[in-house]
Order: sequence, then C-alpha cells, then structure tokens
Amino acid sequence: MASSFLSLPSLLLFLFLTITSLLVHSSSSKPPRPVHLPRTGRVGFRIGLTCVDHGRNLTKFQLIERSVRRGKLRLERLAELATPTSPSKGIRAPVFSGDGEFLMNFTVGSPAVPVSAIMDTGSDLIWTQCMPCTKCFDQPTPVFDPVKSSSLRNISCTSELCEDPTVFKCDHGCKYLYIYGDESSTRGYMAKDTFIFGDSASIHNVVFGCGVNNQGLGLAEGSGLVGLGRGPLSLVSQLDIDKFSYCLTSMGENKTSQVLFGALADLNYSATSGKTRSTTPLVQNPFQPSFYYVSLKGITVGKTRVRVPKSTRKPNNKDGSGGMILDSGTTLTYLDEDVFGALKKEFTSQMKLGVSKRPGAIGLDLCFDLPTTTDVSEVAVPKLKLHFEGSDLELPEENYMIADSWDGGGGVVCLAMAASSGGLSIFGNIAQQNLLVLHDLEEETVSFTPTQCDQL
Repeated sequence: MASSFLSLPSLLLFLFLTITSLLVHSSSSKPPRPVHLPRTGRVGFRIGLTCVDHGRNLTKFQLIERSVRRGKLRLERLAELATPTSPSKGIRAPVFSGDGEFLMNFTVGSPAVPVSAIMDTGSDLIWTQCMPCTKCFDQPTPVFDPVKSSSLRNISCTSELCEDPTVFKCDHGCKYLYIYGDESSTRGYMAKDTFIFGDSASIHNVVFGCGVNNQGLGLAEGSGLVGLGRGPLSLVSQLDIDKFSYCLTSMGENKTSQVLFGALADLNYSATSGKTRSTTPLVQNPFQPSFYYVSLKGITVGKTRVRVPKSTRKPNNKDGSGGMILDSGTTLTYLDEDVFGALKKEFTSQMKLGVSKRPGAIGLDLCFDLPTTTDVSEVAVPKLKLHFEGSDLELPEENYMIADSWDGGGGVVCLAMAASSGGLSIFGNIAQQNLLVLHDLEEETVSFTPTQCDQL
C-alpha cells in the first residue's frame, strides 16, 4: 500500500523545504481550518478509557510513581513546545507532545480491526501502526492491514490536508512525519477509513495516519495515538462537534474512565441538579493553537491566597510563554517556580506534620512524614481552591494529596504538585479526578463539575 520513501538527495531537499517553511508556519497566528465530516446522525457517543498501566500488579503508589516519571518527561516537552525556538538555538522541525496516560479502544476499517490508542489532548494527528511495517513496536492488538480494508482510501496530494509542508510531503500520495518531544516518531501516509467508537458509533471517512515506521518508548503502550487537540486533524475537529468532555476515575482503582462527544458531553447538566459547575474561558496561544489553555489568577491554601503574577496568567503573545495548559496526559499539576515556592511555604506552615527528609519520595517536591501511630485518614490537610478567570474550583483532598502507608506503620503524605520553569503551568490529571471536564468549543469555555466518574 505505501510507496517507497525518498532517496537521500530528495530527503535532503525535503528537509530544507520543511525547515524553511517552519519560519512562516511558526509565526502564523491564524486558527487552523477545520476538516468537516458528515455528522453521524447520533446524539452523541462515549468511549471507555483505561490507564496505560491497567492490569499491572502494582500498588496505587507504584502506579502514581510510574505516571509521575512519564509526566516529568511530558512536562519538559510541553514547556519546549509552548515556547518557540530562539534564533540562537537554530531552526528545527516541528515537534509534538505525544504519549499520555489513557488508552481508548475503537475499530478501524472494513472488516473492523480493533485498535487501542493513547488519548492525547495535546496533539492533533490520529494514527495507528499499519502493515507492511518496516519498523514498528510491539502492540497489544493486531496491526492494521490497509490492503484488507474495503473502505480505506488514500489522501491525495491535492487535498488541503496535505498543505502543511512542516508535516506532510507529496510523494505518490500524502506522506507524513510526526516527531514527538522524546524523539519518538511516526512516519507513514495519510488515509481515510471507517472508525467505530463506543457502542457502535460508526464514523465514515475519518482521516488518519497509517504509520509504517514508528519508534520510541513513549508510544509503546498502545498501537497509535488519537489527538483531541484544537487542530484540523484532531478527532474533535473531524467530528465537527461543539462539545466533548472526559471524566477520569480515581487513580489506582482500575476503573474505567470516560470520554464523551457531542450532546452526551455535558450529561444533560442542569443548574438545578445540585452540582456546582465552575466555568472559565479557554485561552489561545498563537504559538501553539492546538493546546487548551486556561488563565489561573491565584490559589488559596487554607485561608491564605497565593497570587499568580499577571505576566504568567495567560500565554505571552510575543513568545508563547506562560499560561496554564489543561492536560489529561500529565499526572501532576505544575506551577510557575515562584508560585509553587509560595504554595509550598503555605503548605509547610499549615500542615501539622514534619517535612520528610527522605530523598526522592517518587520525585515529589514536598512530602510529610506520617507517624507510625497516625492513620492517613486522621491527617488534617488545608483546603485548596484554584481561582480561574471568572470562577473558582475547590479540589477534594485526593486531587492534590498523595498518601503512602508502610507495613508496620508510618508513611508519607505528599503534595501532588511541583514547580515548572519558563512560566508554564499544567493542570494535571490527578487534580482532574472525578471531575467532568467539559470543553465547549462554540462558547470557548471549559467547565469542571464534581462527578463520580466510575458511575457514568
């Protein structure tokens, strides 16, 4: 199905054109054009999500430790992506966030082939490994063979989908190269086929990448990746829907989370339902238009407010720094160094436990020793409230504190937050547990509603 790749001279020419076009591409602040698909005729649909470590014989603290390590690598990539390369560092090809913490299952093709792919709100491309695979990682499901799908069609070079020269190359069809921040990559060709999501939601002509050369540890948890970002190739844009949401269950419980599309996204929420909904505007970063940003104005610990400097509340239109990314693929919540320093000081003074001197308690910045005679449930923790633009969100304790009890008594209680550099903040998935996180793309808002996610 896939034709041969470029010869060395042609490849060098392609790289030159790619690098040259990046200057124009990076400086453009125009929103990407959406790719419209015929509507499904359905009110909406949902897809179950499982943690990438689901099924491993690990304790809750071990699961968190693994996800924190992955999250730190993702933080580095997101921080680099959110700020353009300075001239002194030279020019480079575009790099995307990649990886994530949750897998979504669906099928591709006719007959349908099962796919288990990573959900990523920080990128756009949908792709899966395809036969014949010249270089592929092991995956839990059969590799999709496009030759056997009667509904698959290749994307031609004349398609508007193949216009971006920093990603695509016209060579006997629309070829793509996607490089992720940890140097994982997928290379292949663009096609469209029938996807079936959730309970038989059949969507025709979904545009996706057929990856025939894929490598990197960051992608090996599934068979591909589903981008839910704001760009034209994401699943959200292709479905041409106004709303989507997700609801993440408590970490370590091995219960199914949910992502919901269309009219199902807000679960028929009513202001009279008794649930408190916090709504804040989505903010655009012209340097990274695919990310979902919000503006964090301050944080209250107990009764003390920690202010966020105006310079880091929103993305800087001149260099893309600052702002808070709403991200399902990062575990901890990361704050600007100065803001986290003030937050850490408040927690240290208000907690009635001593600061732990044990090095490297899963790499967290602030942990407290739990006495052998004290149960975790007896620990008094100061309340935490986030002040977004236009609304406040008070988090339950499990969304910002992590506890680990040891055999024989004792343990540690840790703050599930850490410092970042460059003014960037990330609202991580521990903080989003048991919240229905609704993205309203027509109103340009995101809402948080307390929800028992395992009961949806």
